[in-house]
Amino acid sequence: MTSRPESRRSFLGKFLSVATAIAASDLPTLARQPLAELASGSTIDSTEFKGKTVFYRLVNKATTKNWQTLPMGELIGKLTHELEGTPYVASTLEIYPDREACSVNLLGLDCVTFVETTLALARMLKKGGRKPEALLSEIALIRYRNGTAGDYSTRLHYMSDWLADNTKKGLVKPLDQLPGAVPFTQKVGFMSTHPASYRRLISQPEQVEKIKKCEEVINGRSLKYVPLNKIAAVEPLLKTGDIVAVCTSQAGLDVVHTGFVYRTADGIAHFIDASSSKSKMKVTLESGPISGSLHWSKNLTGVMFARPLEL
Repeated sequence: MTSRPESRRSFLGKFLSVATAIAASDLPTLARQPLAELASGSTIDSTEFKGKTVFYRLVNKATTKNWQTLPMGELIGKLTHELEGTPYVASTLEIYPDREACSVNLLGLDCVTFVETTLALARMLKKGGRKPEALLSEIALIRYRNGTAGDYSTRLHYMSDWLADNTKKGLVKPLDQLPGAVPFTQKVGFMSTHPASYRRLISQPEQVEKIKKCEEVINGRSLKYVPLNKIAAVEPLLKTGDIVAVCTSQAGLDVVHTGFVYRTADGIAHFIDASSSKSKMKVTLESGPISGSLHWSKNLTGVMFARPLEL
């Protein structure tokens, strides 16, 4: 999650729903239920949840194949493979001009919503959830500071803030002890100094000061990242499902792109992301190792890695 100017990353919305949980012992039975039956009972409207057909297809396949029993990283890998080819679409979270509404869009993903949605799906499946409400509940936990949706300033707009907050919540752990990791000294401030780049800051200018205070907290943290020239050396230590946050030297930003590690059968640690490249514009398994994929801008400096934790 970068400070995501909206062209790069539309973040969340706000609406905390109650998750539907199903005992793990019931999952084999659920897997045999028809899709129409799995879909019954949801009250989420199409404004805040797009792609219900995709959702129920994923739930049906995952429960049929018992993916919920896999380690978290492997489960994330299965889900990223299922989402491969999903169109890249920015600004899907700005569904209302003046209020937050926690939303899901499985028909179009940007780099951050791809990470959030995949992680939320994995957590939901691990808990036995099988309804849109359950996914929205996990999204809200991941997407908002302290897991509580509030106004626009409670979104974790900067990826370094996202990683820190989700570390505190016990959802991920930073891989900041990798060989070659060094202090990350880049400061954030793009949102408060470029409010015209964010439609919600234009419509709600009172949010700018709140965002600025969040930036001050972020800038007070001690973080580490792996410089570009050290990434090849750490690739053998990465696992499928690890989060990749691509750092930048661009003033006011910390991270400009994100995705996951996907290790193929030949042992290569690839980068899978919702690519905004004009030649792709979809969730893409990049060719070659991660160290060879991060070359699209001279401003790229390295990567913060994190590993999703088991429930």
